[in-house]
Amino acid sequence: METTITYFDHRGRTNTEEVLQLVQRRAAELGIAEVVVPTTGGATGIMAAEALAGLQVVVVTHSTGYAEPGRQEVPDATADEMRLKGARVLTATHAFGGVGRSVRKKFGTWTTEEIIAQTLKRLGAGVKVAIEVSLMAADAGLISPQREVIACGGTGHGLDTAVVLRPAHAQTFFDLDILEIICKPRVP
Repeated sequence: METTITYFDHRGRTNTEEVLQLVQRRAAELGIAEVVVPTTGGATGIMAAEALAGLQVVVVTHSTGYAEPGRQEVPDATADEMRLKGARVLTATHAFGGVGRSVRKKFGTWTTEEIIAQTLKRLGAGVKVAIEVSLMAADAGLISPQREVIACGGTGHGLDTAVVLRPAHAQTFFDLDILEIICKPRVP
């Protein structure tokens, strides 16, 4: 099989539309029905639900309290809009964060989850995010480790990365396989 990888000159939201176009095309070529997309405030989730209509889109948001105690970054009305556009919305603790991040902040030491996250970031922050949201979606039962999916990620806000992978649950992380890189930034 021969395919191409798109490399972007910039990271972040300026690539979102092109990422979604590349995802739509590759999903059609491979017969993939499910796409996992992160969103911080909801704009990317809405764009994905619209651009990927006809696919099963899972939008993953930060856990409540991620940015500040008790605060959910995606307003209820925005989450409802994503659902109305056909997306399933998951709000969950980061697979590579959560309690481990609390240990780092409290005791100034790194935990296994955060070491894995930092290692994955060597391929790009978006690659780390794509893998992390796929773990979260699998743990919630929204995607199956038995089927290939496309997982997207970004650097900061928006999308700049997409990969084809066979997901896994967090407790079976090493069963996850990255099968293809569709696109990612070339810049660090």
